[in-house]
Amino acid sequence: MKGTRLKTTLLRFAVLTACVMVMFACREPFEPENPQSATSVLVVEGYIDTEGLESQLRISRTVPINSATSSSPEIGALVTLISENGAAYSLAETEPGIYLISQNLQEDANYTLEIQLHDGERFESTPMRPIRTPEILDAGFVRDEDGVEVFVNTQGNEIADDFLWTFEETWIYRPRIRTTYIYDASIKDVRTRTASEQIARCFKSEQNPDILLETSSRFQNQVVFRQTITEIPTGDERIQERYSILISQKALDPAAVQFWETLKRNTEDIGSIFSPLPSQISGNIRAVDDSGIGVLGQVSMGVTKQRRIYINLTDVSPWGYSDPEFNDCVIEEEAVRMSDYESIFGSGFIVPARELMEGTSIVGYYPTTKRCADCTLYASPIVPDFWEQD
Repeated sequence: MKGTRLKTTLLRFAVLTACVMVMFACREPFEPENPQSATSVLVVEGYIDTEGLESQLRISRTVPINSATSSSPEIGALVTLISENGAAYSLAETEPGIYLISQNLQEDANYTLEIQLHDGERFESTPMRPIRTPEILDAGFVRDEDGVEVFVNTQGNEIADDFLWTFEETWIYRPRIRTTYIYDASIKDVRTRTASEQIARCFKSEQNPDILLETSSRFQNQVVFRQTITEIPTGDERIQERYSILISQKALDPAAVQFWETLKRNTEDIGSIFSPLPSQISGNIRAVDDSGIGVLGQVSMGVTKQRRIYINLTDVSPWGYSDPEFNDCVIEEEAVRMSDYESIFGSGFIVPARELMEGTSIVGYYPTTKRCADCTLYASPIVPDFWEQD
């Protein structure tokens, strides 16, 4: 799943810029200059948990508007979190541009994040004070005529008034046609698939890029009631069998709130040429030296509170999921006999779907196409570690 909130927003900025240029273009073709400095903005995003929950920092650079990707990961950076007490904690790069930390940190101290790029350029955050996030009081869902609304209830306090919610979704993905059979070239015969060969149940996961903010002091007793996290329309693929959502709640300081609110306005008001430009959203990361690299980003610290819920198809039926891309998927009416197994099934593009019986013996298999029966073409067959069965 690619794209973070910052990546998504920056890409939308690029689209907006292109649209504005078209609106005010002359009659003669115009090729605007694209200075390198405009495409060299360092993007930093992360929330560091102080109770040992694995935290992720993303560092990347923006790319030209005509690039095939929305950003370029910044690899080989040295990233260090430094406490005012002198303790230093290194963040390890686990994949390009992704830096992780998992530490129990003192919450009554200030911290500074230091970044040194592989070319020597240095950046740092303003001092950060962790905020202890209140517990999620409740998380659930309601079914209505439009689909399913997932929500949380929480309560703020004098220290934690503003909240940011993020969420990760995972769901069971089934192919249109399910089969337990496989052609085995080593024995030139069809057999039952082993557990590691199954292609009838997979899992899809997505991290949502939406910016979900709320201020608890706007409500009586600072109780945020039924804050919508996401809405799933009726018939959506995510609840074709079993769906899970992990909701993360994070308390923010006023400066971080201002950053995310500005970013949110840019996302929602993408049609307006009067929205703030990326260069006007600074965040709390700055260049240490007088480098020509702009920087955009926000890093916060505190306690992340999480809640996972599951929704089963039986909880929301009737649902009516159907993907029109697979409307032509059928099991053929003519069975493949053993003499033709190798020529039909050998390539792997056609798979055995149902057995043909004569008496008590299997004498052939009705075929279907791999794209209709193999969920691993679209998702992962590996069961997530956190997954709970019904």
